[in-house]
Amino acid sequence: MRARKGGGSGGRREHRLADVRLSTGRHAALVAAGIFLSRIAGLMRQRVFAHYFGQSDPGDAFNAAFKIPNLLQNLFGEGVLSASFIPVYSRLLAQGMHQEARRLAGVVATLLALVTSVLVTAGVLATPFLVEWIAPGFTGEKRELTIILVRIVFPGTGLLVLSAWCLGILNSHRQFFVSYTAPVLWSVVMIAAMAWYGASVELPRLAIVIAWASVFGAALQLAIQLPFVWKLARGVRPSLTRSEDAAVVVRNFVPVFIGRGVVQISSYIDSILASFLPSGAVTALANAQTLYTLPVSLFGMAVSAAELPAMSSMVGDDEQVAEYLRGRLSSGLRRIAFFIVPSSAAFLVFGDVIAAALYQTGRFSRADAIWVWGILAGSALGLLAVTFGRLYASTFYALRDTRTPLRYAIVHVVLATVLGYFFALPLPAMLGIDAKWGAAGLTLSAGIAGWVELVLLRRALAQRVGRVQLPRALMLRLFAAAVAGAAAGWLVRSALVTELHPVLVAGAVLAPYAAVYLLSTWLLGIEESRSLTATMLRRAGIKGGKK
Repeated sequence: MRARKGGGSGGRREHRLADVRLSTGRHAALVAAGIFLSRIAGLMRQRVFAHYFGQSDPGDAFNAAFKIPNLLQNLFGEGVLSASFIPVYSRLLAQGMHQEARRLAGVVATLLALVTSVLVTAGVLATPFLVEWIAPGFTGEKRELTIILVRIVFPGTGLLVLSAWCLGILNSHRQFFVSYTAPVLWSVVMIAAMAWYGASVELPRLAIVIAWASVFGAALQLAIQLPFVWKLARGVRPSLTRSEDAAVVVRNFVPVFIGRGVVQISSYIDSILASFLPSGAVTALANAQTLYTLPVSLFGMAVSAAELPAMSSMVGDDEQVAEYLRGRLSSGLRRIAFFIVPSSAAFLVFGDVIAAALYQTGRFSRADAIWVWGILAGSALGLLAVTFGRLYASTFYALRDTRTPLRYAIVHVVLATVLGYFFALPLPAMLGIDAKWGAAGLTLSAGIAGWVELVLLRRALAQRVGRVQLPRALMLRLFAAAVAGAAAGWLVRSALVTELHPVLVAGAVLAPYAAVYLLSTWLLGIEESRSLTATMLRRAGIKGGKK
């Protein structure tokens, strides 16, 4: 779109864009805060789960049982609604068409409720057949427990999908914090159930209790958002009225639905392959996934969520838009790299320390922590590529191109599947190592596929807006700082002569690691480090070196 001439209109447009960027920054901070609280609650839930279940057969059954409901939630939930429903609903609000917006919200809620009700009912009836797809390696009591758990948690899926609809309404009205912190309740209910029943019932029975708690938690997650939704969208009611707006949402829904489905297939294939590995592999993989998805969510999702509206707001001719996108993409990549490089190094060098601090209690042993470390190390090699890929995909979305990211996501899944099978099953036997380390091969294969996908995305985007790549000198400085931090943490770890609690060990090792990394990047003149340091000092009440 061509930019209008004239200093007055150009100045007003620049002010509007500045306001959008400032607002986006505040909203991104709220999203990040909500995600952080939700992820912390999830880590606490996983820690309590590890205390009672370790990496056992009932733990495997529980984690496998959640795969199919999670698939439905991801396919019909937050990500798809964000891409299909929110833009249309927000446009109606911006145009002052509040009655049409309420009608659209009612139609979407009704469609989601109908579709998920049918799928949940079919899923409960067809559970034995579904278990053959999600965990074909399970047999005997382990398989029977998985069937029971799937039938219990399936109804909670519909509640979580409707909760995602609430998130779409709240986010459209710029109410971000409630929607992203509501999942905390889901984790809290499950933690409470484990704490109350954990010491008094056998593990299979405890798994059933937690499954029912997850359904109750899903109901609370929905209920906490409904009052805010009713207040913001007064008069919304179930409806199947035909409208052009609803048709647009459905048309937008289909390609994003397919894209989400392709990505979810990769996770399911990992779970299927892990079911053929020794007992505890499915749970070990789930424990590692909780850890390595944390930086992806906190940094990749937060930066991508903040950049997408900023990228989409640019007006001008093709060259101006391309230049603007290159600048936004470069800035976002720098911020991601600053946080993901040390995260990857920490998983690679101190994965056992991190896993032990979070999980090592009760039935979760030191050997289990080392197993999770191996899986984390595999994921660490592809963490940067996967997180960069999110931002590149957002850039394509800003260009109204959803097909290119989908095409390369399919390449990612196919490659990860082929490599995952080889690394997880035949390779450990060929190397003469314990078969359980095949779980690390799954994350390693996903990392390799992530780098291939990133290369394809970067090459395709270069043809659209020009080449964007972080300076090699910057990446070398970041990796050098991470190595320096890792060396400091390793020296402290080597100096620990007494047996300390895993949490104390993590504090003693990771604190100097983070401090040395931050100091090194500051001394090397990395802009993100100096900006972060200035913010930390300002919030501590320090200015110019004085309080």
